[in-house]
Amino acid sequence: MGNKPLGYGISVIGLVVLALSFLRNSLLSFLPSTIDKSDVVITGIVIVIVGVVIAYSKGHSHSSSVKQVNEEVPIYEGEGKHRKIVGYKKESK
Repeated sequence: MGNKPLGYGISVIGLVVLALSFLRNSLLSFLPSTIDKSDVVITGIVIVIVGVVIAYSKGHSHSSSVKQVNEEVPIYEGEGKHRKIVGYKKESK
């Protein structure tokens, strides 16, 4: 559950970098002149993509995983190597 807020935060930072790229001459005047507007735009796009990938990655999502109930025990049919599970019943405690 911790991946979504982190991914959204990184995406917002990327959007801010993209917005600042259009105001490069006034707000980003501290950058060297060798870094032009297209470099800042590409950096912003990459940051947004990384944020989206982090936000929508599977990670350790507990809600989508199937969990086996510990209270059920299998009912077998047959003997030895030839037995098959035919159902489950609740284990009495």
